Amino acid sequence: MKTPGTIPSRRSLLTAGAGAALAVALPAGTARAASSPGPTDVVPRLRELERAYGARLGVYARDTATGRTVLHRSDELFPMCSVFKTVAAAAVLRDLDRDGTFLAKRIHYTQQDVTDAGGGEITKLPENIAGGLTVAQLCSAAIAQSDNAAANLLLRELGGPTAVTRFCRSVGDRTTRLDRWEPALNSAEPERVTDTTTPRAIGQTYARLTLGRLLVPQDRERLTGWLLANATSADRLRAGLPRDWAVADKTGAGSYGTNNNVGVAWPPGRPPVVLSILSTMPDVDAVRDNTLIAKTAKLLADTFA
Repeated sequence: MKTPGTIPSRRSLLTAGAGAALAVALPAGTARAASSPGPTDVVPRLRELERAYGARLGVYARDTATGRTVLHRSDELFPMCSVFKTVAAAAVLRDLDRDGTFLAKRIHYTQQDVTDAGGGEITKLPENIAGGLTVAQLCSAAIAQSDNAAANLLLRELGGPTAVTRFCRSVGDRTTRLDRWEPALNSAEPERVTDTTTPRAIGQTYARLTLGRLLVPQDRERLTGWLLANATSADRLRAGLPRDWAVADKTGAGSYGTNNNVGVAWPPGRPPVVLSILSTMPDVDAVRDNTLIAKTAKLLADTFA
């Protein structure tokens, strides 16, 4: 790990996370039994945030250095929205790619694909519609820019949304499921069980993918690099964490004010912290407020400081 105050390289992050790999790879029940409880004042403060924002807030956060864990509504179902895109990219890396050959495959698509997906910052560019994008570029766009069309094209290569569910089951996540394509999966109705996850389930899956041994080192480094390059959480998770923490994360948003942010953060000179924050509101037209995620992130960072 580099000296405090500098952003570590992808490779040094992987090395620093190696000590946490065994912990995140344990069955969920074993990990909970081995962890120490977080400070007792955290959950009441999370409840205060819920009341202040009129939201239902779910949190799973784990300091891999100490095993301290913060849980709040950690096993309740929440709409998953775009946090599935990291899992889809991981499935591509593990199940479809061989030595970079599949990542180099160029995928051609149409303007209609972009429109049907609800848009895409990278896929909408005329030069990309004309020439297509490689699978690696689609993975990067889906994660770093949350490009919906890129995500749908990856799902098409995988065989559809349920491939994400099958991948989750194969890595020990018995809860997370994807049933629909972009943008329908973001409807986020409170009673819906499709296209959902829990803070604990998706947080542990992200941890296994970035810190564990589910992916070969080269693919784990690729995935972590795409997450480190995420450009959509500047006013969410990254706004609440100290500026010298390296953050590899993914956001998601939908109707009912749904607002999610999941990832792994490396404080300088320390093993990583796993952070999973999911939120939703009771009204379909509720306005998403990113400061709820930012304030939750700051509270968690202070807790693990």
